[in-house]
Amino acid sequence: MVSASMGAGHDTVAAELVRRARERGDDALIVDVLALLPYGLGGALRRFYRGSVRHFPWVYAVLYHLFLRPGAGRRPGGTPLARLAGGRLRELAERSGADVVVPVFHLGAQLTGHLRARGLLPVPSVVLVIDFAVHRQWLHPGNDHHLCLTEQAAREVRESTGGSAWTCGPVVAPEFLADPATADTSAPSPPGVAGWRELFDRTGPGRPAVVLSAGAWGVGTHLEATVRILTDHGFLPVVLCGDNERLRRELSGTPDVVPLGWVTDMPGLLHAARALIDNAAGQTAVQALAAGLPVVGYRPIPGHGADGVRRMAALGVSDLAEDGTALLGALRRLTAPGRARRDRIAAGHALFTDDAVARVTALVDAERAHR
Repeated sequence: MVSASMGAGHDTVAAELVRRARERGDDALIVDVLALLPYGLGGALRRFYRGSVRHFPWVYAVLYHLFLRPGAGRRPGGTPLARLAGGRLRELAERSGADVVVPVFHLGAQLTGHLRARGLLPVPSVVLVIDFAVHRQWLHPGNDHHLCLTEQAAREVRESTGGSAWTCGPVVAPEFLADPATADTSAPSPPGVAGWRELFDRTGPGRPAVVLSAGAWGVGTHLEATVRILTDHGFLPVVLCGDNERLRRELSGTPDVVPLGWVTDMPGLLHAARALIDNAAGQTAVQALAAGLPVVGYRPIPGHGADGVRRMAALGVSDLAEDGTALLGALRRLTAPGRARRDRIAAGHALFTDDAVARVTALVDAERAHR
């Protein structure tokens, strides 16, 4: 599994793929494509990206427009950078006896596509596209197959690369998955739910708990203003600050707010809350969908975040709030028991169509049968 330490989402997906593979009796390992890059380039790339999205989002917006934005036309790509990791990946694949390489990060997809197109990687590459909106760096025609979250994404991949693309749905750990028929009942929940609900009741009695996600790095636009909107209108914001200690400190002690650092019990938290406010359409959003938690996109980070949030709303699996009034309206509708909440939960659960590891294994077995 070729991942990247850009936040936590890619590594979370890779870890779940490894768990599933080993559960099936196979073996698997994760490699960080940033660690494969020489001269410390991977660490520099991570620091630059993190600094951009946290302090200068307009810089990332410009880079996304130049390098990643979907659409036709010649633009710079990531292949020249990815090629620098080629020798190390080839050595690792040979030493481990790998039967398949599965990138879950777009730079990894550029790397495997480059190697496969030149006959330098002897085993198939199956790219797992974990974004709802497929930007162009996921697309390298040298890769053998792509697995996507939705059929629309798979169709876009086929049209862009001329290659094979299939739908497998999002990848989450089984602890997140809830039965949509019992999502609003007293059916059994993950063990940590009771503790989270007790915390919510102590902090904001009678207030619906709404998780505000800022990713592993605690990145977002006007997060404090969003918190004020929620508290002023009767909600209990549960803020995922990630490793942003400054944000957590600023929110600590604020009445009717639960600021959290790094959370190890995400299944329990999401099952205990009533909605998620999302700004990136990343792994936290799909974990919420699995847990039967309605998602509202609001103030997304630029680039892939904004595109992904819009795509989720267009698919009907989330709402998109353009301003504070729309945010409050969506939350009132989706946190209350009723048809709107049930329908949104059911739409989210419908995405989980197949097991990515089973798909990868089937594709590799089919290639072997045709040799």
